[in-house]
Amino acid sequence: MILPALIDIEASGFGVGSYPIEVGFVDGDGALFCTLVLPEPDWQHWDAQAEALHGISRPVLSTHGKSVRWVAQQLNDRLGGLTVYCDAWGHDYPWLGRLFDAAEMSPRFKLEDLRNLLTAEQAERWHDTVSAVRLELSIGRHRASSDAKVLQIAYARLAALGPDLARPTMAA
Repeated sequence: MILPALIDIEASGFGVGSYPIEVGFVDGDGALFCTLVLPEPDWQHWDAQAEALHGISRPVLSTHGKSVRWVAQQLNDRLGGLTVYCDAWGHDYPWLGRLFDAAEMSPRFKLEDLRNLLTAEQAERWHDTVSAVRLELSIGRHRASSDAKVLQIAYARLAALGPDLARPTMAA
């Protein structure tokens, strides 16, 4: 089975003023990429609740973050020509746009909503399957590349079920 590339973005918060602070993806072969993003000087919005969720602090970004141009170039080099999927398109699309705008570049890949790949039956089982994978892999915190990997594994499980969606997906 050919698996789709999946991307996840952690951000400074939600809504107006938020920006990407970590970008991670898993490609169709299962290879992971993840990087922290150094905020631009005018990117000031910070939500303590978002930090509690992803565990990335401003000092960590200042020390380990990469420039928006470097991050955008890496994404283009590694994902160029592909359709890449995400599970939160309404958030990820604007954050990715903000990253590429700041880098004065255009993405060379297409971002699509993962729901476009799911049948109605698969969509009904999506959240339970993601929860089961996260539990099995013992992934508690939200980080971009590990979240992308969880999404890819969940998608693979649901795709493998095909028409037989009666099989349980939750761990006993």
